[in-house]
Amino acid sequence: MEEERALFPISGDDAEASQTAPLADRLRPRTLEEIVGQAELIGPGKPLRRLIERDRLASMLLWGPPGSGKTTLARVIAHHTQAHFLRFSAVLGTIKEIREAMLLAEKLRRAQGRRTILFVDEVHHLNRAQQDAFLPFVERGDVIFIGATTENPSFHVIAPLLSRCHVFVLKPLSDDDVLLLLRRALADEERGLGRLRVEIAEALLRIIATYAAGDARVALNVLEFAVNSAEPRPDGTLRVTEDVVREIIRRPILFSDKSGEEHYNLISAFIKSVRHSDADAALYWLARMLEAGEDPLFIARRLVILASEDIGLADPQALVQAVAAMQAVHFVGLPEAKLALTQATLYLARAPKSNAVLRAYRAAESDVRDHPREPVPLHLRNPVTALMREVGYGVGYKYIHDYEPGSPDAEMPCLPEALRGRKYFEMEANPHPEGASPEREGT
Repeated sequence: MEEERALFPISGDDAEASQTAPLADRLRPRTLEEIVGQAELIGPGKPLRRLIERDRLASMLLWGPPGSGKTTLARVIAHHTQAHFLRFSAVLGTIKEIREAMLLAEKLRRAQGRRTILFVDEVHHLNRAQQDAFLPFVERGDVIFIGATTENPSFHVIAPLLSRCHVFVLKPLSDDDVLLLLRRALADEERGLGRLRVEIAEALLRIIATYAAGDARVALNVLEFAVNSAEPRPDGTLRVTEDVVREIIRRPILFSDKSGEEHYNLISAFIKSVRHSDADAALYWLARMLEAGEDPLFIARRLVILASEDIGLADPQALVQAVAAMQAVHFVGLPEAKLALTQATLYLARAPKSNAVLRAYRAAESDVRDHPREPVPLHLRNPVTALMREVGYGVGYKYIHDYEPGSPDAEMPCLPEALRGRKYFEMEANPHPEGASPEREGT
């Protein structure tokens, strides 16, 4: 078996895998016309397509979910370009190897006028020092940098390199796109399953396409597994049954990267659905997170925050429900704690919404920043020593229980002199009775 290399040349021929390779690798498109999906980027007349066809590429980042075609697009570029094309492993590579490749690219440009395109898959695995090593050569034009990543480049690519690359966003494939790839795999006798005489119902192909959730690799892997698991009939056909497919996809693959952007996307969708009083959407996002392995205490903490931030005194029981759910998660754990989180989610989604508590604190916070050292009024200070009493501590303080409720004689200012009369909180008479939340910034 060939030893893994961090840096190696690729060409268009590399896209043609042997029959021993996985189906998903054998079926990689070799031309732009064979690529399925991403019409917004590489459809006829689109800028990226024109750059590829004219071999006038510039440094770029391909950002998209797994199985959306990032590596495939890089291989198609390798097929079209006259440039020297290198592929670099972000996982295996070292700074020494980066510099060696960059020096080779510099020599080719100066001696032959030939460009070098460097494709870096999973670019988010490069550390800062590795990314810095590319910069001088990208800036001088010795190398055209093409990076592929499933993670948000603004979080994982250093600003100087990011500013020198155009970011192209690839979308997940649609179910129809994936279905087309499955049909192509069954029909292709050269690289696909066409010679195996496979029988599989259209409805099962649609089930596989839906299960793949836009990931072509997942769909083709499931199809290949199902065909290999099918029992041959006497006439030599391989009939894939529903039982076989259901067994393979018995549990969906849910994606919730706790250290990546999707983690924040999911919790943002959940919180905003609760805030918008959409209980059904909130439950969907809750289930998405829990079934993908999200920490239930993280979800509970966010509900506790929301109970005060977006409901507050419009329904004081909201905080009680949220804290109770958090305690239940601590006490019983998963899977039973899912029900406590569901109950709290439903209660908070259905509760009237008010951000008066949030606005009140922000108003007070603003005054604290503008008046950070206002002295405490003497009548509010506690006279614990004789000297304190002599200088007036506590003089004029009115003990509220000595007065009739509502008595004007009990009035006493409690804010510093410079802030007398400030109003930070006013209870709303009927805060958002239909559950609609006021617009606000943030999650």
